[in-house]
Amino acid sequence: MAEILSVSFEFFPPRTEEGVLKLDKTVKTLSEFNPEFFSVTFGAGGSTKTKTLETVLNIKSSNNHAVPHLSCISASKEDIRNLLNEYKTHEINHLIALRGDNPSGAISHGDFKYANELISFIREETGEYFHVQVGAYPEYHPEADSADDDLENFKRKIEAGADSAITQFFFNADAYFRFIEECHKRSISVPIIPGIMPIYNIKQLSRFASNCGAEIPRWLRLKLESYDNDIQSLRDYGVDVISELCETLIQYGVPGIHFYTLNESKIVSKIIKNLSN
Repeated sequence: MAEILSVSFEFFPPRTEEGVLKLDKTVKTLSEFNPEFFSVTFGAGGSTKTKTLETVLNIKSSNNHAVPHLSCISASKEDIRNLLNEYKTHEINHLIALRGDNPSGAISHGDFKYANELISFIREETGEYFHVQVGAYPEYHPEADSADDDLENFKRKIEAGADSAITQFFFNADAYFRFIEECHKRSISVPIIPGIMPIYNIKQLSRFASNCGAEIPRWLRLKLESYDNDIQSLRDYGVDVISELCETLIQYGVPGIHFYTLNESKIVSKIIKNLSN
């Protein structure tokens, strides 16, 4: 088995007290793997920004490295400036900077149209205080006009001052490898960490993939659909598939693995333990 170099985990801010307690347990469980960081998502148009901060501070209070997502869509420069100052006050110096999805019914995109504009603003306001990570799309952003356009968009984010990137999830390792090769052709040399989505159920996975432009290979979709309502067998199979994907990536020499946990720990833990055995 390949030895996993470093891991990180993504959460969303819980909306209920029950969710907070569940996430506390998840953080405690996943802390055993000595993650590089835990990241916390930021709702469309900043709809969960208060809960994002609360969740980040809660994780940080348990001596873990917590990283807030920062989305700029529908935000003003003053909104972002205030958030940056708040994070600095709490000695948080690592951000994941994203454009974000347009909130339902939004008329204006605010003062920022693209993520590279947000990154430039962060650098103008705070210099090198923050380590800034950005998103990357091995199978290309669903709104991109072409693969080349998407790669140029990614390059603009790096040139604006991004330090590293985390990819959208994928199931075809070759898509990641080709993306890295295309980045190298464009003299993009920042670490690009693969984002990995554990498999919980086919309907949820299909919805996520549709929203972000990720491809579920036909062989995988048909196999998952064959389990029908046997969720446990589907998840067991998913653990094997994702473990094999991670092992391939690690053997390639990726700088780490970032798991989209959906605030769950059981399946992710099984995958990581598979890689360690």
